[in-house]
Amino acid sequence: MSAEAADRVAAVIIGRPSTPLQISWFEFLLDNSLLEKHLQKPNADPAPMQLIVQFLEQASKQSVNEQNLVQAPADNRRNRTLKLLALKVAAHMKWDLDVLEKGLTIPVLNMLLNELLCVSKVPPGVKHVDLDLSTLPPTTAMAVIIYNRWAVRTIVLSSFPEKLTKPGPHQMNIIVQQEKEMTDNILTVLKEQAADSISVLEGALRLKRDFYVHTLRTLELLAADAAANGETESSTAGLCISADELHCQVHYDLGGIFFHQGCTDQSAYEKAREHFRQTKEILKKLSVTVHVHLDEKRLAGYWNACRALTGDCDPSDPHTTPYDQINSLIRAHNHQAVIEAFIKDNTSHSLPNHFRRSVLREFMYKVQQGESGLGEFCHKLCICNAVRDALEGEVLSVRFQQLLLKPSRKMLDFILEVCTRSLKRDCLSEMSRRNMAGFLKTLCEGLEDLSLVFVVSSHQLFLDLLKEEERKVLVERMRKRSATISLSAKPLPSFYDIPASASVNIGQLEQQLILSLDPRRIRQILIELHGMAERPFWRVNSKWEVPPDYISVILGIKDNLTRDLVYILMAKGLHCSSIKDFVHARQLFSACLELVTEFSPKLRQVMLNEILLLEVRAHESLAAEGSKDRPPPDLVSRVRGYLEMRIHDLPLRQVVGEECVAFMLNWRETDYLTLQVPPSLVMNNPYIKVGQLLASTCKELPGPKESRRTAKELWDVVVQICSVSVQHKRNSDGRVGLIKQRESSLGIMHRCVPEGVPTPGKFTGFAVRLSDDIVNEVTAEHLSIWPSTLPNIQAVDVEAVAVTVKELVSYALILNPNNQSWLITQADIYFVTSQYSAALNFYLQAGAVCSDFFTKPVPPDAYTDQVLKRMIKCCSMMNCHTQVAVLCQFLREVDYMTAFKALQEQNSHDAMDSFYDYIWDVTILEYLTHIHHKRGETEKRQIAIKAIGQTELNTSNPEEVLQLAAQKRKKRFLQAMLKLYC
Repeated sequence: MSAEAADRVAAVIIGRPSTPLQISWFEFLLDNSLLEKHLQKPNADPAPMQLIVQFLEQASKQSVNEQNLVQAPADNRRNRTLKLLALKVAAHMKWDLDVLEKGLTIPVLNMLLNELLCVSKVPPGVKHVDLDLSTLPPTTAMAVIIYNRWAVRTIVLSSFPEKLTKPGPHQMNIIVQQEKEMTDNILTVLKEQAADSISVLEGALRLKRDFYVHTLRTLELLAADAAANGETESSTAGLCISADELHCQVHYDLGGIFFHQGCTDQSAYEKAREHFRQTKEILKKLSVTVHVHLDEKRLAGYWNACRALTGDCDPSDPHTTPYDQINSLIRAHNHQAVIEAFIKDNTSHSLPNHFRRSVLREFMYKVQQGESGLGEFCHKLCICNAVRDALEGEVLSVRFQQLLLKPSRKMLDFILEVCTRSLKRDCLSEMSRRNMAGFLKTLCEGLEDLSLVFVVSSHQLFLDLLKEEERKVLVERMRKRSATISLSAKPLPSFYDIPASASVNIGQLEQQLILSLDPRRIRQILIELHGMAERPFWRVNSKWEVPPDYISVILGIKDNLTRDLVYILMAKGLHCSSIKDFVHARQLFSACLELVTEFSPKLRQVMLNEILLLEVRAHESLAAEGSKDRPPPDLVSRVRGYLEMRIHDLPLRQVVGEECVAFMLNWRETDYLTLQVPPSLVMNNPYIKVGQLLASTCKELPGPKESRRTAKELWDVVVQICSVSVQHKRNSDGRVGLIKQRESSLGIMHRCVPEGVPTPGKFTGFAVRLSDDIVNEVTAEHLSIWPSTLPNIQAVDVEAVAVTVKELVSYALILNPNNQSWLITQADIYFVTSQYSAALNFYLQAGAVCSDFFTKPVPPDAYTDQVLKRMIKCCSMMNCHTQVAVLCQFLREVDYMTAFKALQEQNSHDAMDSFYDYIWDVTILEYLTHIHHKRGETEKRQIAIKAIGQTELNTSNPEEVLQLAAQKRKKRFLQAMLKLYC
């Protein structure tokens, strides 16, 4: 009894329900009848599409020969059977291309259909366009038709936009990229042969007989050689598909490819229209459409589009659709008639809004392309659509709001005309009345010219729809808005003298406020909002954040409009700075500075500090992109001024001082930090203290003895920051225990922030900024200047040190990913945290960058014995024991004990004997032959014997020959490992 059968029996005995086990692909090779039974299940697992993928994947697997060369899949009975099984699954799906295209990728479906051509005995090496379908056996002709239908459909489908896949693991991304390359290659071939595929399908339309396609039964007969030339090629074999059904499907597919070609060849739309017409006619006369798989809604869309593009419609025809009428008028350039049709549609609602908007977008695009004479037409279309939106209670478009910013009497008259003609006065609903009244009120509020307001308010429609009380309320609201605008005026002409306009509703204005980065537009929107409602609009977007140091000062501004404006300008400026949009950040900060200068010296200095931080970050950003320009003297002077600034009761952000000190260090302003900075500043500012110690240590590095004193001071400061204070506490049982605090009060700055705040510690963040050494690379030199012992190592928080080192090394590798020393350090970090695969990845990268990807020997100071032993440990912990044995040879003294122990392991997760070619130590190879002989592993023993028999490994060879053989194998092994782990 098999293990699976035993499990099922046990489940019955115990009384628990048995979960059906998924059938493996190889089980279908063992039982010929299993596939058909499996496909008859309602929810077969694996599903049919999965089975096709599994069968073809196994049949196309490549192999590696003794010379370690990749070979094409073997043409043997197993692989032929697997391909036939994949075809049987497709036959069960009745060769429905809709289903196959949705479930299979282009490379897999291409492989499947090529196999169909092969088993259907399509003559190899002959172009399909050169075949006479009428002379081919029915199943052969049908295979050619199916393939070419798929070819044209794939060309069309590939032109549709695809959803971008999220990046996944590195190995998965490589597989996705390989599949994408295969798909692109296939599409290139299909597009080159598109004309041939179209000719083949047009030839199929000339055949008036029924067609036959392979079924499970005919494919089963193909497996038996005796029957292969008999029943399977007869006129009645396979699944019968009527000529009308096939012609209907082929017409539809040809219509799709010609419509696709219409964007470059206008005449192709005529051909597409004809094929879609034939499709519609055949569909009408078909009583059964079992083998026709097409989307009738898409067919109707294609048909309407073709008629519009070819002008095949008569506006006077009573059967003509509204779409056709509009498209005919557009083609005739009868713009006034289009406007009339849109106004009439405001009452009939026969055209959907998306179509009306698409017409407007089409003409707006023509205007943008420079076509003259369409501007006024676009304005009128926009007004027609706005009235339609208003009647339906929709939010008015931004384009219409922009139109209202520059109104004219002529435009206003047209708006009122459209409003009047768009209402069914004899059967006016309450909803339409209310919506139109709201539109007219909004129109009045959007006008600042009182003469234009009078035009609207005196119009008969306005008087009919709004009651006298509503009109009074509207006048009072406009008076209040006018007064607000007047009182808001400030003596800042360059920023404040901008005309403000009311808008449609508060929600839409708030949305514009969130999106805008123009200071003048932001101010204009806020004036409109404050004219509509009195509430704090700085709370509109919860993502607007201002540093806590500044909030109390900003919220203390008494004028509500000014408070909102200052808060929003600063929040948007800080956001732009964080995403390195320095242009907009400067504009927003400058506007804010200009605003606060008039009433708050404190906020003025705050903005000057933020602008300084912005300029520092902007210059560092340029340097990170490769710029070698030193900062201008003015910027250096402003940084010094900030560090020496002493203003009472001024809110300061710690990050500004932190980045200013880092800026001075990065640009080698060591003289200032070591000699010119005031002593009081050093005592009061921890960042300047650490900066001074770093500058002094770096400055004195050429003389190791002299630099030891400052280096020790820096060492002591960092140790204090990373130390814990120890307190004694008596436990409940009377014994005295130790409590370790997370922070030491001795440190000059905090190491971390409170728990739950996902930001790096202050010291760690400051140190990361110093890693960005713009002038020279930071290396692991000068270790001799540091003290070799710690007086109180128990007090050091090792976890804090580890976090700091991880942050620094990770950031350093972002700046310079090819620094061998930092790569080794990163690998060591992963090693001590038991992340062995990642550790091996970085050890291999370190070797690769200093050996030109292992084309040269790795320097001994890169792969020391310690590094090699750690690589060996990594492989061992991942159960890659053959790799362990190979690496044992790299040590200065071969570690035979570890190598032999590794080779004794039988559960190795690496490729085992494929690595034997990389072994050059004869003793290890001899041990391998002994192990395999002892286990009775004849094939592996032969591989080991073959490796040991290579002439270049003969121990009698000169030392130079042996060294050359070793180097060659080292290089190949490390390159193979690099491909495997990196």
